Amino acid sequence: MPSSSSVILPLFCALLLLSASWAASDSIEKEFYHCVCSNTIVSIPISEAFFIQNNSAFTSILESTAQNLRCLVQSRHKPELIFKPLDEFQVQVAVICARKLGIQLRVRSGGHDYEGLSYTSETKSSFFLIDLANLRTVNASIAENSAWVQAGATIGEVYYWIAQKSRTHGFPAGLCTSVGIGGHITGGAYGTLMRKYGLAADNVVDARIVDSSGRILDRESMGEDLFWAIRGGGGGSFGILLAWKLRLVPVPAIVTVFTVRRTLEQGATKLLYRWQQVADHLDEDLFIRVLSRPTNSTDDQKGKRTIETAYQALFLGRADRLLKVMKKGLPELGLTQKDCIEMSWIESVLYIAEYPRTIRPEFLLQGKPLLNKVYFKAKSDFVKEPIKEHALEGIWKMFLEQDSPLTIWNPHGGMMSRISESETPYPHRNGTKFMIQWLTKWESGDDEETIKEHIDWIRKLYKFMTPYVPRSPRAAYVNYRDLDLGVNSIDGGTSLAEASSWGTKYFKNNWKRLVLVKTKVDPENFFRHEQSIPITDAFSTAKKKRKEDWHGFI
Repeated sequence: MPSSSSVILPLFCALLLLSASWAASDSIEKEFYHCVCSNTIVSIPISEAFFIQNNSAFTSILESTAQNLRCLVQSRHKPELIFKPLDEFQVQVAVICARKLGIQLRVRSGGHDYEGLSYTSETKSSFFLIDLANLRTVNASIAENSAWVQAGATIGEVYYWIAQKSRTHGFPAGLCTSVGIGGHITGGAYGTLMRKYGLAADNVVDARIVDSSGRILDRESMGEDLFWAIRGGGGGSFGILLAWKLRLVPVPAIVTVFTVRRTLEQGATKLLYRWQQVADHLDEDLFIRVLSRPTNSTDDQKGKRTIETAYQALFLGRADRLLKVMKKGLPELGLTQKDCIEMSWIESVLYIAEYPRTIRPEFLLQGKPLLNKVYFKAKSDFVKEPIKEHALEGIWKMFLEQDSPLTIWNPHGGMMSRISESETPYPHRNGTKFMIQWLTKWESGDDEETIKEHIDWIRKLYKFMTPYVPRSPRAAYVNYRDLDLGVNSIDGGTSLAEASSWGTKYFKNNWKRLVLVKTKVDPENFFRHEQSIPITDAFSTAKKKRKEDWHGFI
């Protein structure tokens, strides 16, 4: 039911509709605006909350948090309207109004969506975008060892506000600080603390969500099946995530970081093969990821390109203990005291995100950086057996064909191996040694030839890797969405067998349970996109309709 402060303000709405851009807009946008405005207090001017395509601010709002420029090219279909609600109640009303008017919604909390499905579409189907950028409150309680965080907050903001309350508390989420926390955790969310504490999704104790009927539910009212599904089952399928309640984890007052680089001429291939053998078995206080990319050779080989591997690490302890752990577990890296840097956990967040050492933690409050946006295409793999040296040499050969490819290898093990694959929808647990992210990036040019060149290359690399990664299925990470794996029919008519082509890769044996939960909580498939969880075929073909309880709004 509407709160006591939510009243109908028809005069205020009418005055706002005098805007010239709205006077010329299509009727469906007007109807949506009237519906939302008539059922909640719209306390900000229309120019700051509702944006249609002929509005001068539309493009800047659409691009404000989008990180992959490939998803903004002309061929991608954009929303007819962007709505930026100020509070959770306005999100609720927006869902109810969209249902009433037959509008498809997409929801963006961050914009790092690798295929841009939260704010664009590959189909011609029209949709409205709910942008949660205004919902970014973070309330951390050290006494309760928890924090409520709204979906539009970045993980950098979450880290900052936790650190403001305590130097010895943290949270195990991602490494890229501009990611929106809402969508991030719906895919599982890994980071430097995963070997010690698991994924972000493993450390969620409550949530608030707007379901397809327009109800705001918490863990108790949504039930354990839906609570299970939203913690790793992918965004945009089950409702609109409003907020997470996070369990904070202990971190030392002083942690240690390092980055050690090795090129092919310095034995990078043999070292990476050794890292694969031990990375998931090292002390769980230690996280070492490997970033590999082409670079120029040293001066004596001027003009020749080579491959550089960078071993970047966070250790939950002081340098003296880290050196002992490394001497026992990976002496081949040759880590020295000089390589080690001691700092606070919040400073390590900035270090791992590769910000300059002069950047202070307050920088994290800026949310989305406007720089460093690129065009990119990504893929992912999960590896259970070390990739042999001859295969690594094949990867390097292909990398030298491209200008700026990148691969990031993130170790599992530790707590990740002690959590059941069915505990959350994220199934890549026991037996997984590490995850690979493959990336091809380019900085300019949205012409078809440039895009095709890069996408053809990464598909070729992905095919090359087929013999060296597990199959049946070949697993992938849902937060690195890849439409090459398969897509739904946007009208919701995709069969379960068709959707399984990509669904089993992301979720393995958890796929069927996700479909059953989706069918139960959203039987009309209201929340959908190219890779949303489908409903079962029986519900899809019947196109079952049910009378909705509009909670007194409409």
